[in-house]
Amino acid sequence: MSAGYNNGLMILPVHAHVRQRLQTTLQELFHLDATAAPSIVIETPPRRALGDLAVPVAFELARTLRKAPRAIAQELATALGPIDGISRVEAAPNGYLNFFLDRRSFLLARLGDDTTLQPAPSGGKVIVEHTAINPNKAAHIGHLRNSALGDTLVRLLRFQGRPVEVQNYIDDTGVQVADVVVGFTVIEGKTATEVAALADDPTVRFDYLCWDLYARVTEWYDADKTRLKVRADTMHAIEEGGNPTAELGALIADRIVRCHLKTMARMNVDYDLLSWEGDILRLQFWARAFEELKALGAVYLQTEGPLAGCWVMKIDEVEPDPEADTEREKVIVRSNGTVTYVGKDIANQFWKFGLLGRDFHYRVFDDRDGHPLWATTSIPGQDRGLSPQFGKAEAVYNVIDSRQAYLQQLLKQSLAAMGFPTQAANSTHFAYEMVALSHATARELGYPDTEDSGKPFVEVSGRKGLGVKADDLLDRLIATAAEEVRSRQPELPADVIHATASRIAVAAVRYFLVKFSRGKVIAFDIKEALSFEGETGPYLQYAVVRARNILAKLQERDQVTAASLPSRAETLPSAPLNEGEESDELWGLVLEAARLDEMVDSAVRSLEISHVAKFAFGLAQSFNAFYHRQPILKEERADLRLWRATAVFYCATQLTRTLNLMGCEVPERM
Repeated sequence: MSAGYNNGLMILPVHAHVRQRLQTTLQELFHLDATAAPSIVIETPPRRALGDLAVPVAFELARTLRKAPRAIAQELATALGPIDGISRVEAAPNGYLNFFLDRRSFLLARLGDDTTLQPAPSGGKVIVEHTAINPNKAAHIGHLRNSALGDTLVRLLRFQGRPVEVQNYIDDTGVQVADVVVGFTVIEGKTATEVAALADDPTVRFDYLCWDLYARVTEWYDADKTRLKVRADTMHAIEEGGNPTAELGALIADRIVRCHLKTMARMNVDYDLLSWEGDILRLQFWARAFEELKALGAVYLQTEGPLAGCWVMKIDEVEPDPEADTEREKVIVRSNGTVTYVGKDIANQFWKFGLLGRDFHYRVFDDRDGHPLWATTSIPGQDRGLSPQFGKAEAVYNVIDSRQAYLQQLLKQSLAAMGFPTQAANSTHFAYEMVALSHATARELGYPDTEDSGKPFVEVSGRKGLGVKADDLLDRLIATAAEEVRSRQPELPADVIHATASRIAVAAVRYFLVKFSRGKVIAFDIKEALSFEGETGPYLQYAVVRARNILAKLQERDQVTAASLPSRAETLPSAPLNEGEESDELWGLVLEAARLDEMVDSAVRSLEISHVAKFAFGLAQSFNAFYHRQPILKEERADLRLWRATAVFYCATQLTRTLNLMGCEVPERM
């Protein structure tokens, strides 16, 4: 459990308390020292009658103590004595130790508002790098999966109390930017001034224009392979810097990044630092790392064969990359002296851990309501001494698709070769599979008929110009959601309908992109994502809106506000929480809602964000089943009505928190 959980509002603090008491009792009762004591695993019993927490520690002790698990469990149950927050402890016939929580005190203690959820900083800084779109064209749907996963991981880590720095890597010296430069200068014959005028024209979607141009450049190369020399010369000029070609590349990258940031802001995605690849080259980060790697023999000059003249790294314990230069060697520096993306990424990874002995200079790239977005620069003095301390992380997560597993393994290998095994172990590749389209969505977005492809989904390709621009997708989703909202509540003003539809659309996209295991190829479907029924973001939002409506009607009828429920509940008798099947169902809803921190912990440890998504869906289902079986407004008994309302209030609060962790906001109405 992360040490960041100090608010006591959910279930993991209870787990920690139970573990501590058990460990102390084990040492006192059986004279076990800390090294001999087994780990305390806490499970959820299959039935409510068996308790709220189940501990199988007696099974682990049976061989050591030479006793039956049931006998050990009975001794522990007696020896534990009273425990704060626990109503009783029972030894089950099968040897489990079952704990029953004090339902009243548990629920009342968890009715605080969001302002109490301020976990203490836990552990060293974590860097999460995500999005990293090539700055040569508009963002597409695949980029949305990266940013949705990366941003949700950031929110989960911060929920645990980890200090997180969010970085977005900008490959402004790569081949993709070079191709757009070639498109403007060679194919269209435009000057830098003309390109700048296009980029700054508010009537021109510059990222869309570059999308189409990039596809045309690809066709131009395909028509005559000798034209690839133009690309190589352009790329070399951009890397060298200080020339008109490099200046044009920088202009294009800057304007495209600004387009990307607007797109990601629509998705509720934010960053702390933009790391520009060009600065890695200009500040000679790679030169420093290169000398160290050469001195240690981690890279060497190949003198024969197809890689003669290249500096290469031998690959250890990694599956060969089908696109690699050889099966066991990777080119780090080409024979013409240019650095591959691998070399630049190695230098950047060293910097993230504070191991390079060098730092960037910094500048404010954008000021967002007093919260500056910083960017690296190679020019000193632009930050006026106000920039935060970037880098020097304890752990690094690189969110990048599974095709880059080979590169990410090289980063770990380089750190280990340099004598930094801890940092190598703390370098995590947060991998995921691609996003495709369902055939129905492909048709809706203007693709030709794709049913005869033989595949269950439609693959997209930005290089070929076949893809769904992220903004187009969001616009379509908002328009569709607005029609649904308007049909349900035609009296709403147009601006309210648009704001509501925007929240629904973002939740539809973000939930769809995180609900699947990250190792699964997903086919995005507009109709499925926007449905108000089933495992969707709008379904979760609707559950919260429904709960809020119930509480609003209760306030209107009985003058009981949601804010007053905690104080009102303190005066209620406990019987409705403890007696009968209905009380078990009410308690089950509360206990399930309290497991949010447990699910966050599971998601971070396994790097499966889908755990949180599945939890949210299950909680929404539980709420819907509860309020259908146990109505609140129709209940005649005042104490029972208020306990049910209190449970609904806590459930809605927890579901809202869970949605926020996935970057989804709940509209006022739906």
